[in-house]
Amino acid sequence: MKVAVVGATGMVGQVLLKVLEERNFPLSELLVAASSKSIGKTVIFNNKELTIISVKDAVREQPDLAIFSAGGNVSLKWAPHFTKVGAKVIDNSSAWRLTKALIIPEINGNTLNKEDKIIANPNCSTIQLLMALKPLHDVYTIKRVVISTYQSITGTGLRAVKQLENECNEINGEMIYPYPIYENALPHCGVFEDNGYTEEEMKLVRETKKIMGENSIEVSATAVRVPVKGGHSESVNVELSTNFELSQVRQLLHDFPGVSVKDNPDVNIYPMPIYAKGKDEVFVGRIRRDFSKENTLNMWIVSDNLRKGAATNAIQIAEYLLQNNLL
Repeated sequence: MKVAVVGATGMVGQVLLKVLEERNFPLSELLVAASSKSIGKTVIFNNKELTIISVKDAVREQPDLAIFSAGGNVSLKWAPHFTKVGAKVIDNSSAWRLTKALIIPEINGNTLNKEDKIIANPNCSTIQLLMALKPLHDVYTIKRVVISTYQSITGTGLRAVKQLENECNEINGEMIYPYPIYENALPHCGVFEDNGYTEEEMKLVRETKKIMGENSIEVSATAVRVPVKGGHSESVNVELSTNFELSQVRQLLHDFPGVSVKDNPDVNIYPMPIYAKGKDEVFVGRIRRDFSKENTLNMWIVSDNLRKGAATNAIQIAEYLLQNNLL
């Protein structure tokens, strides 16, 4: 199988190559494409040097699968060109999320079919949230979710990481955020919409309803950028339709593929970005009843946003397509 990675030099692109290698994805040839400024540079894959080519040249090679992580504009322009030459496209940007299949394999992979030519990877914060909500919704039916995210700068990209490093070292440099991020927390992820919420907050609302197939689930979100590199953290308040036992909640989460329960505060065991970094699991802890509201609980959810929140989920979609003869 011939596979193209578009945006191979970006933060997610680099992790995509790493995950393809780690999971021994069955490819016969790998094409690595990026913007014009990267053409001719090389990347390492399976101990071999691969030369970056243009996206146009990658289309000419007629791959079977193209995985995009190059931003929405690139995806909107080039994804249809890949499908015209017979490729399936898995896209990490927000460009296709509301118009194409939006997939977390453990949750709604079974909705995919051969007609899905472009498949969207959900927002990183949505993925880890729904990995924890799905097993609870299946048993208790979720009514409402209130979520506050504490999002890694890696979600913004390499330039944001450079801003933090510059500020830590007292170096004047390019500002990606409107304010310093070092020793700060910015309640501002993405542009503000007319309703006062940011794009990132509304992604959590819209994508949750679409992936869960439940317009009745109410979601209220606040997204905050923090000076962390290891992953996103989420404080989540979940109102259920029926009563629950915390022991069953923990068991449901423990049994769900891809979720790891880390919940023993007596010995300081709970999820943290520093622990999640470089791992594929979604970690859940601080599971406790909300005594202020009936049938409601609180959770703390942490995951590496570059892996399960982006690259790993994309590769898992590709694996699902292969396993089900959809590719």
